[in-house]
Amino acid sequence: MTSYLRKTIQNAIGSSGEKEKTTKKENQEPAEEASDSGSSHGSDCNGVEEVERSKIGIIRALLRKEDPSLQEEDADDPTIRRFLRARDLDVEKACAMLLKYLTWRREFVPKGFISLSEIQNDIAQNKLFMQGNDKLGRPIVVVFGGRHKQTTVDEFKRYVTFTLDKITSRMPEGQEKFVSIADLEGWGYANSDVRGYLAALSILQDCYPERLGKLFLVHVPYVFMTAWKVIYPFIDSRTKKKIIFVENKKLKSTLIRDIDESQLPEMYGGKLHLVPIQDC
Repeated sequence: MTSYLRKTIQNAIGSSGEKEKTTKKENQEPAEEASDSGSSHGSDCNGVEEVERSKIGIIRALLRKEDPSLQEEDADDPTIRRFLRARDLDVEKACAMLLKYLTWRREFVPKGFISLSEIQNDIAQNKLFMQGNDKLGRPIVVVFGGRHKQTTVDEFKRYVTFTLDKITSRMPEGQEKFVSIADLEGWGYANSDVRGYLAALSILQDCYPERLGKLFLVHVPYVFMTAWKVIYPFIDSRTKKKIIFVENKKLKSTLIRDIDESQLPEMYGGKLHLVPIQDC
């Protein structure tokens, strides 16, 4: 980020600084949690929304100064809000994160989408599915870690980008997050791909912030914990709070708290057939 842009940000947020401090003291629930749960704290919630709206406007103006060719659909209000929340409403950090994402998007997805021909090896593994919604209306994604075989890191990055684009494009109106069930039954050293996992984590956290609502890890074998110990330090604190390890004996009872039986995949005691991500 240029020193000019940093100075502009500092000047822009100065006028709203006192209002933000007051709002933070009054409001104890993070904005995204209030949104997900549907709860409201009256004037507190309205205060957070007002601060967010103000900062969204500031960031939009700054983005236009930095890149006059930027189109509104490249960074609409919900997108800017997600990046803001991912950086705890810090305008400078959110703006830097968003600019980095936009540069990545132009370079890594120059056509605006990832084609199936670019990810044939990963698609052939038939490891990721999407079907149904949880009780908050968030789409459900099921990943079978035991089916994953290492390809090239670049292809796997394209596969992750393809799946996240597909998931976000299928979001119900008014919804921004998804829920994932990562099924690790049968996972072994042949499936271990720490470089790929870290690349996927980086894309999720840096390019699709505030998209993951909750991650259930089920049928976790002990051997997986060797890879988990390597990955865990790279998971940001906000994402860590969304991860739940599920005991085998409590599998259905845990999932059913968030997912109605009619929306739960058949293999977990529900009624829905899984649909491969490429067919969604």
